[in-house]
Formats: sequence, structure tokens, C-alpha cells
Amino acid sequence: MSASTPTGAVLLAPSPSKCYDFDKYNGMYFLKGAAAGGICCSITHAALTPVDVVKTRVQLDPQKYAGLVSGMRMVIAEEGAGALTTGLGATAFGYFIQGWFKFGGVEFFKIQSAKALGDEKAYENKAGIYIVAAACAEFIADVFLCPLEAVRIRQVSDPEFADSLASGFVKMFKTEGVGGFYSGFLPILGKQIPYTCAKFLVQGTAADSIYQSIGKSPAEVSKTTALGISLTSGIIAGVASAIISHPADTLLSKVNKAGAGGDGPLMQRLGNIAREVGFVKLCTVGLPARCVMIGTLTAGQFGIYDTVMGALGASKFHFKNPKEAH
Repeated sequence: MSASTPTGAVLLAPSPSKCYDFDKYNGMYFLKGAAAGGICCSITHAALTPVDVVKTRVQLDPQKYAGLVSGMRMVIAEEGAGALTTGLGATAFGYFIQGWFKFGGVEFFKIQSAKALGDEKAYENKAGIYIVAAACAEFIADVFLCPLEAVRIRQVSDPEFADSLASGFVKMFKTEGVGGFYSGFLPILGKQIPYTCAKFLVQGTAADSIYQSIGKSPAEVSKTTALGISLTSGIIAGVASAIISHPADTLLSKVNKAGAGGDGPLMQRLGNIAREVGFVKLCTVGLPARCVMIGTLTAGQFGIYDTVMGALGASKFHFKNPKEAH
């Protein structure tokens, strides 16, 4: 130490991070993360459109559509196989936008939190960071998703409503104004925020547990092993998040149906629907189909996300134990 250096200056100066190279988590990294998120959400939601169509029908009319398989058969018999692709355009486009902000946002808020807290506190509080990052990112994403989801649900509940995303937007705007696009905003927040918090928390925790059980870090395993861990942890996260978010998902499906819950403010309509359906049915009607759908979808999302990130030359941020960092 030079004579001109004040005593204790080294102790007071912030030490560089030993766990992370934050320089590589720059604007280009977040852009890649957002793009990968948009791609993975668009592909998986679009692929599962037939399941989502039947799930929505089950939630809207459980007496007619008893389950996933029988409901699918009934839709095909009455309306043709093409009915199973109802809302495909709104689904693919809407969830690309949502995935862009959700996955990109989670990475942004997660990394900024780790920077602010430092290595040790970030690792100790990683569960809380997952939850806060997911909640913030999902809120932003839902502002953009809600209008598209409103059009999609209206198309599914009323096949005569519109034959395309664009015509559905125009018709809803003319008949209901901007407010019509956001009639389900609170339910979608109630569904998506708990779902996304559980999704990223459970997936991250499950993946960390698997890596710890094999005694290796993500950088030390093959691409095939990493993909398998992404898919396995995604299935676990998908089932957990589906159960948590299902009551709000049912309310969202019903409130977007024309005339549902009577007249009056949104909260009054939601209350009317909840009383009519009952708590047990809100939690259980359509749940098996949703667990299949969300479990498959979530596994696919994390698998595609990690694959696209790798193809773009980016490595996803993982929390590291500073006591084990080299």
C-alpha cells in the first residue's frame, strides 16, 4: 500500500463481485433474453391453443363440456376441427409480447437486485428476488397482454364474434371502447402474478436442487443434461403455478364472456360470478386440463428459452453461493 493511501481506504471501498461478471449482463443480454422469452411463450402457447380452447369452454360451460377429451370431441363434432384453433393469432402474438416483457423483465430485475444486494445477500434472499422480479415483470407484461387475451377469450366463447385478431380488436373497440380490453385486467393480474412468481421461484429452486444433487454447476454439464434439467424443473413449476393461479384463471374466462356477472362495476361482476360458481368449483373445474396444459407449456418454455439463449450466445444468469465460488 502506498504512503498516500489513507488508512482504511481499502476496507471502505466496495469489493468487486467474486461470483458474477456483471459486465456481460448488459443491454444486449437483456435484449436477447427478451427475444428468447417472446419466442418460447409464443411457440408454446400457440401449440397448445386446442387445449386452451377446450379448457376455456369447460370453465365457461362445465355442464356441456365435461372434460378435456370429451370436450375436444364435442367441439370437433359440432364446429369442426378448425374450431380448436380459435384465437390462434391473438394467442401467438399476445404471448410473444408477454414473453418478451416477462422473461426479459425477470432477468433485468433479478440481475439488478443481485447487483444492489451483493453476492452474499443476493444468494441468501434469492427466493425473494425471484418473487419480486417476477411480479414486477409480469405486471408490465400484462398491460400489453390483457387486450389480446380479452379478444381471444371472446372469440373462444363466441365463435361468431370475429374471424381474426384484427377484426376482433375493431369490433370490441367499437362496441365497448378501450375499457372493454381491460375488463379482465384485475383478474389477469390475480392469475398471472401468482402464476409467474410460483413459476420462476419453483423452477429456479428445482433446477438448483437438481444441480446440487449431481454436484455440478450449469456451466459444467452438457447441453443435453442442461436441457433435461430445464424441462424437469419446468414441469414441476408448471403444475405448482397452475394450481395456485387456477381460481383467477376461471374468473378471467367467465368475466370476458358477454353478460357474465350482470351489470355494474368489474369487482361487483367478479363477486357475482364467484358466488354463482362457488369456491370449490373455482379451484377445481378445468384444473386437470390446466395442469396438463401449464405443466407441458412451462417445461417447453424453459427448454426453448435456454436453447434460444444458447443459440444467441448468451448464458442465463444463475445465483451462486459465494462460499462455493471459485
